[in-house]
Amino acid sequence: MVEAAGKDGDRESSEEQFLLSDSNNGDLSWRLNFDGFQFSEHKQKPPRRLHDCLGVLGPEDNVAEYYQQQVEMLEGFNEMDALAERGFVPGMSKEEKEKLARSEALAIQISNVANMILFAAKVYASIRSGSLAIVASTLDSLLDLLSGFILWFTAFSMQTPNPYQYPIGKKRMQPLGILVFASVMATLGLQIILESLRTLVSNDSNFKLTKEQEQWVVGIMLSVTLVKLVLVIYCRSFKDEIVKAYAQDHFFDVITNTIGLVAVLLANYISGWMDPVGAIILALYTIRTWSLTVLENVNSLVGKSAAPEFLQKLTYLCWNHHKAIRHIDTVRAYTFGSHYFVEVDIVLPGDMPLQEAHDIGETLQEKLEHLPEIERAFVHLDYEYSHKPEHAQAHL
Repeated sequence: MVEAAGKDGDRESSEEQFLLSDSNNGDLSWRLNFDGFQFSEHKQKPPRRLHDCLGVLGPEDNVAEYYQQQVEMLEGFNEMDALAERGFVPGMSKEEKEKLARSEALAIQISNVANMILFAAKVYASIRSGSLAIVASTLDSLLDLLSGFILWFTAFSMQTPNPYQYPIGKKRMQPLGILVFASVMATLGLQIILESLRTLVSNDSNFKLTKEQEQWVVGIMLSVTLVKLVLVIYCRSFKDEIVKAYAQDHFFDVITNTIGLVAVLLANYISGWMDPVGAIILALYTIRTWSLTVLENVNSLVGKSAAPEFLQKLTYLCWNHHKAIRHIDTVRAYTFGSHYFVEVDIVLPGDMPLQEAHDIGETLQEKLEHLPEIERAFVHLDYEYSHKPEHAQAHL
């Protein structure tokens, strides 16, 4: 296993030259390349037809999806070529990244402040109306507020690493916190369902609002919904995953607020039993949403394998790393929190000097760790590939 260690300036400059040595030696015939392939000018899928709206894929849809996958594969290989030749992934400049980071941080701060203010307003609306549907909608706002706090707390914790007590960092704190939090919120949602069922069974649903109460409830819920809709549009303009998650939460709030308000008005003008029914719908919706979040975070903690397309990109990068690589024995990438751990086994000539073999493995590790999806990469060097897989499980 080759792991990067601290180096002085001379060692860093020599390794930068090593990263570029293969591209400057003139002979690149050993490399895989896709220079002869061109991207199709028609990248968009054909217009939606009746069978597409019904969830059925037609022959032209399958063909379009296939070519779209090929385009994405070639784009990924081009990205790996740039990393292999330059030693870094091309992208925005440092100033552009800092400006974008400030904009994303501002969007998160605005979302958190808005969540706190709107949550307080919905608590007031719940007290004034006594509606179970509004209470269920308020619970969903509490979810957004506390999930934002978890993201902030875990980000703060990850900024203060302790290499002695936490050698691999604290990035697993975020999915663990979400798991605990989602379990508590699912319990609260279940409590709302039980209370709503009790109200329905006991026929204790004499729900009626005064004109003043109705004006307050409608005004607050409409205002909250409009603010959330504006935040959806604003947050969706960013590409950062956390900001996109906030946009998704705001969109869910628009749905839950609308359902809660409709349930209150129907209960007030038609029949009181519609209020607990609306609460049950919202509670079930909340439990389902967070159940999917739990499953996603569980997969990230247990070490789910990366998609075949991502493994394909890593294999392409490893093969084009150095001419001396004879075989690629293993390429693994699996989740360990929000990022991937990568294990690569490459085969080098058995008579290669240790220093040269070490440099090949170390620079490959550094290239892999330059990819934003990868948290840590491990490169194993070998001289043959006929042995059993490394670190095989003792009991299958």
